[in-house]
Amino acid sequence: MTKQELIETTGALIAAPSCCQELKAAAQAWLDAVGKDGEKAAAEAFLKELKEDVCSIDDVLGFFGSPRAVEYFGEEKAKALEAQAKQVKADGGKWCFCPACAAGAKLLENAADFA
Repeated sequence: MTKQELIETTGALIAAPSCCQELKAAAQAWLDAVGKDGEKAAAEAFLKELKEDVCSIDDVLGFFGSPRAVEYFGEEKAKALEAQAKQVKADGGKWCFCPACAAGAKLLENAADFA
């Protein structure tokens, strides 16, 4: 990815409603450091946070099939999300399909481009 693509994908990650506060903060810190002396350290911290927060498809399958998901989303939405996760896995997907995880997975796949 080009630097501009990394920046745009990071912006999409930050804008995603499913992005947690810790990941938003690490992403913003990297954006703020781009082109400055602290960019490398900020990129390392951002990538570390991505690795901790981007969910695998198996993780979300377990969640969407749980009573907690029914409490959070309602029964109908939880079942729909579980079905979608099963389809993503059947199609070979390895990562959660929410906007934050989709952007985060793309960034992780291109981690070498942060150098």
